[in-house]
Amino acid sequence: MQTYLVGGAVRDRLLGLPVGERDWVVVGATPGELETLGYRRVGASFPVFLHPKTGEEHALARTERKTGPGYRGFAIDADPSVTLEEDLRRRDLTVNAMAEAADGRIIDPYGGQVDLAGRWLRHVSDAFREDPVRILRVARFAARFAPLGFRVAPETLQLMREMVAAGEAAALVPERVWQETERALASARPDVFIATLQDCGALAVIFPEVAALWGVPQVASWHPEVDSGVHLLLALEQAARLSPRAEVRFAVLVHDLGKGSTPAAEWPRHIGHEERGVALVEALCRRLGVPNRFRELGSAVARFHGLCHRALELRPATILKLLEGIDALRRGERFEDFLLACEADARGRGGRADAPYPQAALLRRCRAAALAVDAAALAAGGLAAEALRDALREARARAIAACLKD
Repeated sequence: MQTYLVGGAVRDRLLGLPVGERDWVVVGATPGELETLGYRRVGASFPVFLHPKTGEEHALARTERKTGPGYRGFAIDADPSVTLEEDLRRRDLTVNAMAEAADGRIIDPYGGQVDLAGRWLRHVSDAFREDPVRILRVARFAARFAPLGFRVAPETLQLMREMVAAGEAAALVPERVWQETERALASARPDVFIATLQDCGALAVIFPEVAALWGVPQVASWHPEVDSGVHLLLALEQAARLSPRAEVRFAVLVHDLGKGSTPAAEWPRHIGHEERGVALVEALCRRLGVPNRFRELGSAVARFHGLCHRALELRPATILKLLEGIDALRRGERFEDFLLACEADARGRGGRADAPYPQAALLRRCRAAALAVDAAALAAGGLAAEALRDALREARARAIAACLKD
């Protein structure tokens, strides 16, 4: 029985990055032998055990054979005769298919160290095509390691295209799509995740509402990049600069979905795309089981980002309507997320990456003015509920008007 450190821990150490979770593979052992040593089995579909002291995952070396469509149709062989090289061969990328022995020796049968040096994300073998989740994983790794110069190898990108053409991407279940997407949104370059999926054709399968933006023109005076899909990538890159929060980045991802449904005869204008976009955001979130905190912010940004951009020219009553529409008076953190998403949208335009966004500061001042209105004093006047609500709204509008004059 031999135990090796494998996967991301080996990769990240060789890259000089902090090592998070450590995964191990055990060669030459049976489940019974591990259980006798105190390991606790946790894997249902294949033999994974928790170390009795460290709690780290140890998996028996295994091979996999495709038996059906999708990523669940596999037959697992974890016989003690399975070698380390056979186990590593079933992994997705060469940089993830290295192992480290107890003495520090690196076992690298598939050229992972060469690809680390060349900054390539390259599949290990043709077995890659058997698991469609790997399309998402490669796109996520591309997003994570883009700042280090990594890119998808041409032959791997071609293999991903062939998998999409064969219908493998359509077999992905919603929960896994969202799981990988949420992790990608939290990565260094979420725009690279979307661009990679678009490049291999998977975006049109799993995010058709997003893919519909490519090739849709916008007014060049407002959007020098013209193409709505290009704008989305620029805005996502800005979102990653402005906020580490995946919720903000998701809101930017879905903020312009309505432009993909604009009739071609109306191009390059997109009148009413905000409201059309809200319905698309809601449908996407239902389909993928997106958590409410993402859905709520995404819908708010889709509906109100245009109004936010025009904040400097809005009347006090309209500003109050905007603040109420995004629930800014009750939810300060959500309000800040909304402003960051709108700022990323404004900066995600050709040549405007560092442009100021004074609308955010103005709306913060207006919100503070509205919150400073003494609601308790109004309530003490004995007004009925509806009259009190109207009086409070009028008082807040006056406070905002005064703020705008300062």
